Amino acid sequence: MNTPVIRAENLTKFYGKKMGIQNVQLQVEPGEVFGYLGPNAAGKTTTIRLLMDFMRPTSGTALLFGLDSRKKSPEIRKKVGYLPGELSLYQNLKVREILLHFAHFRQDVHWNFVEELAERLKCDLSHPIHTLSQGNKQKVGVIQAMMHKPELLILDEPTSGLDPLIRQEFYKLIMEFKAEGKTIFLSSHVLPEVERVCDRVGIIRSGKLIVVENVAKLKKKRIRQVELTLADPVKKDFFSDLKNICDLHVDNNRIRCQISGDINPFIRKIAQLRIIDFSSHQPGLEDIFLAYYGESENVL
Repeated sequence: MNTPVIRAENLTKFYGKKMGIQNVQLQVEPGEVFGYLGPNAAGKTTTIRLLMDFMRPTSGTALLFGLDSRKKSPEIRKKVGYLPGELSLYQNLKVREILLHFAHFRQDVHWNFVEELAERLKCDLSHPIHTLSQGNKQKVGVIQAMMHKPELLILDEPTSGLDPLIRQEFYKLIMEFKAEGKTIFLSSHVLPEVERVCDRVGIIRSGKLIVVENVAKLKKKRIRQVELTLADPVKKDFFSDLKNICDLHVDNNRIRCQISGDINPFIRKIAQLRIIDFSSHQPGLEDIFLAYYGESENVL
C-alpha cells in the first residue's frame, strides 16, 4: 500500500485564544490533485503553513512522504514546490535573476524547462520585479514552484491575479504534472477551478474540515439559482413533478428557484413554455455549505 504524500492527524493551531484550525484530519494520495476549498479566512493558509513547518501546531501532527514535518523539514522541502498565498520577492532583481537565485538552492533544475514555463505563462524574464503587476509576480511564483519538477506541489491560491488565458495554461500544467505522477495540493475559494482540475476536495469552514469528497460527487450537489420570465402566466404546480427543485417562487409569468444537481429535467420542463428571458448562476461557497452541510460543525 502506497504511503500517503500528505497526512494530517488532528492538526490544530490556536493563535492565543483565537482558533486557526482545529482537529484537521486529511490524507492526500500519490499522484492525486487535491483541492482545499473554503472562503477567505477559513483556515486554508494556516493548514499549508503547518504542513510546510513555517509554524508549529498547537497539537496534532503533519506527515509528508511519511516523514514528520517538524523533524524532517529539510528533507521534505527538497521534494516540494511551494507557492505562498502572499508572495514576496526581491524587488530590485530581474525575473531571470531571482529564478536563478532559486535554482541555486535546488537540485536538478534544467534552465530550458524554466524558459518553457516562462514562455507558456507569458512571463518576460528580463523585467525587474518592481515593475511587474500582481498577476505577473504570480507567474514568477508559479514558475519557481514548478521549476525543479517536485514530487509534491503545494499551492496557496495559485491563480490569484492571473488573467483567464494564463489560468487555462496553468490548468494544463497541473494536468501535465499529474500525468507524470506528481501530487498537487492546492487551496482555492473558487469552486469551478477546483472542480476542473482536482480529483478530490476538502472543504474547510471556520477552521474545521467539514467534508472530504471526490469531485464527481461534489458536482452532483451543484446548486444553480434560476430566474426566468415567461410570455404567459404559469401555476406553481406545473413544476411539482421535479424532485431537485427548491425555493420555488412563481409570480404570474416570473419564476425564481434553485436547482440542485442535474438541470436537464428542468430545461426539458420549461421547453414546453414560451420563454422571454432566462438566467442561471451558481451561488457562492457559503451558500453551498449551508445548503448541503447546514450549520453543523461535525459533518465528517
